[in-house]
Amino acid sequence: MGAAGSTAPTRARLTPNLFGTSFGLTGLAATWAAASAATTLPTWPATVLWVAATVVHAVVAIAYLADTLSHRRLASDVADPTLGPFTALGFVPVMLIGAWVSGYQHSTGQVIVIVGVLGTALLGAHLTGGWITSPGPLQRWHPGYFLPSVAGGLVAAQSLAKVGWHDAGLVAFGYGAVSWLVLGSILLVRLMTQPMLPAPLLPTMAIEIAPPVVASNAWFALNGGRSDVVVILLAGYGVFMTLVQVRLIPLYLRSTFGPGFWSFSFSYAALATTAITWLHLTSPTGKNGWAIIVVAALTLGYAALIARTAIAVARGKYFARIPLA
Repeated sequence: MGAAGSTAPTRARLTPNLFGTSFGLTGLAATWAAASAATTLPTWPATVLWVAATVVHAVVAIAYLADTLSHRRLASDVADPTLGPFTALGFVPVMLIGAWVSGYQHSTGQVIVIVGVLGTALLGAHLTGGWITSPGPLQRWHPGYFLPSVAGGLVAAQSLAKVGWHDAGLVAFGYGAVSWLVLGSILLVRLMTQPMLPAPLLPTMAIEIAPPVVASNAWFALNGGRSDVVVILLAGYGVFMTLVQVRLIPLYLRSTFGPGFWSFSFSYAALATTAITWLHLTSPTGKNGWAIIVVAALTLGYAALIARTAIAVARGKYFARIPLA
């Protein structure tokens, strides 16, 4: 090992952005559930995806905690200015899974949702307090900073509404929406005035489309699936951010593949779910066909993402590597 040109031994380091995998799978499951409710598509794909998301989340959580605790790295991961916001994804998917479970065992689902809500809120408050008390350069910010409070609050609103706690859902919606207004301003200033994000973080710009569409899905859950002024206003910003994403495609194509690419998954699944809900509400000619096209395109995109992930894992190029010492 001491010869010139030799490579020091390394080991895989599990990072919190790996939770994006299960978060993304919950998004695909929710899209299939919306599509089966709005069309003649079967319900079993959504069920299979919910089960897969639950299993993947449990496996990632166990592996991540084992890795971080054995190397005494959990606290530093939470405090890390780049990776810290992704730790919230340890709790956010739990709320969505709990809302699904409530359809079979209502009280059990409610308990799971509450665990997810409490974990998300407490961790989000801890992270936000850290950003306030340990300020750093604007350049350190990236769209992943939306995850603890914006995604956390809006997903909590949707999940709480689905398990029957409407007023608590409204509280969570306020928490997520106001956080979006505050953090969204900071993040757009960062993206528009500072140097480009580091290459591994470029895919996180897909998260920019998430707030309006996740907020739309949450509000639909709160208002009984009706069209009103709130979702119409959200639709306007959602369409605009969708067009912005089109402009960013060349940048994504030049990015190196890694766990960050799962940033696309939940964001685009939430967009697809919103689109299917609007098709159901407006009933345009051929709405079932359009809904099927949306869910089929999304599913093919996920299939490509899963295949690319499997290839990267097999080649040893997916997980971060650090020296054994």
